[in-house]
Amino acid sequence: MACVAGCRCCTERRRQSSILYNILKSEERKEAAQQQPQPRQEAPGPGCSCGSRRRVALRSPQVAGKAASAVLVKTLRFVKSVPCFQELPLDEQLVLVRSCWAPLLVLGLAQERVHFETVETAEPSMLQRLLTDRRQEQQHHPHPQSSSPPLPSAGEIQAIKGFLAKCWSLDISTKEYAYLKGTVLFNPDLPGLQCVQYIQGLQREAQQALNEHVRLIHRGDQARFAKLNVVLSLLRSINANVIAELFFRPIIGTVNMDDMLLEMLCAKL
Repeated sequence: MACVAGCRCCTERRRQSSILYNILKSEERKEAAQQQPQPRQEAPGPGCSCGSRRRVALRSPQVAGKAASAVLVKTLRFVKSVPCFQELPLDEQLVLVRSCWAPLLVLGLAQERVHFETVETAEPSMLQRLLTDRRQEQQHHPHPQSSSPPLPSAGEIQAIKGFLAKCWSLDISTKEYAYLKGTVLFNPDLPGLQCVQYIQGLQREAQQALNEHVRLIHRGDQARFAKLNVVLSLLRSINANVIAELFFRPIIGTVNMDDMLLEMLCAKL
């Protein structure tokens, strides 16, 4: 993709990696974590919507979390290897990465064929929460502890699994994944961007390159380009907070993804 000379990458500063980054980085050097079997989910009763609201957690958080961490490192390495991305100022890079890290990660999970299994978890009832809050008030806590973010719901996890299944059913190639990632990365509609027209042009070029590749390689499947764009539309239903809570909190605790992304963006991966 063509690059514009007017946008320069700000590379004067390199911050040393934190413990959080080192955890992520170390996982990439390890051999692939043992592959997970296809998850078995209990289907909710017919006509019942309560099943999608159940809270779930990873059955093997260390294994799945390490696999996701390795994919995140690979994802940031891919992003930093794109010449046109490197030519953007650092603040523009951060706006893009903070917005798209989760959909890029899920695309990476699909490309690496990462499987994960979840289990239903018991959450405190409304009465239990009320009693806990009352007890804290009676103990006169000057600074009550902030409640932990809620665990992902079964419906949110099903959206991720549905996306992965869609990608796997299409047998997306490495080049197609790269063009899809470019389309996701170069989003010109984000607030705070200055090089809007440049970024818009890059997204258009990624889509055009995907279309030309599909027409060349899949001449007998005229609907494939549309199917790949459906994949992109499915990414909109995936919440970044859900991804962070599901894959990263179990292994590194509460994490500020913005800070971690900045460190990884500035570090030498």
